[in-house]
Amino acid sequence: MGKSTFFWLDVTDWNQRDKLLSVRIPVFVDEQKVPIEEEIDTFDEVSTHVLISTADGVPVATGRLKPNGWIGRMAVLKAYRSFGFGSAIIKKLLHIAHQKGMTEVWLSAQTHAVPFYGKHGFKVKGDVYDDAGIPHVDMYLNLK
Repeated sequence: MGKSTFFWLDVTDWNQRDKLLSVRIPVFVDEQKVPIEEEIDTFDEVSTHVLISTADGVPVATGRLKPNGWIGRMAVLKAYRSFGFGSAIIKKLLHIAHQKGMTEVWLSAQTHAVPFYGKHGFKVKGDVYDDAGIPHVDMYLNLK
């Protein structure tokens, strides 16, 4: 598939769980071996989700913003990782956070993703820790 293909970015909620999970399960559960019971949580129901799909409706990337300002569940299907979808999702989630009046946002970044989030202004806060067998570090961004 060429990069000229059209894609749609939508703001959605957990009513679209099948589409959201069609990205998250292959990325987190299948690729990264995160237990399914850790991947799906009670925050999904109260979070704002962003979903990128192909023009024919196939979901390829997602992320969420929890009501407390935590960004998470950023996932892009392997075949679509060079399209800039991670940046599109984080920018949209930051826009939503700003619209909601949040003054800062946080995320738990896999350590290999720290440079990606750093390019979007996030700063590391604290030490590396294990989450589902994967090294993570907390990062924050002041939105003021």
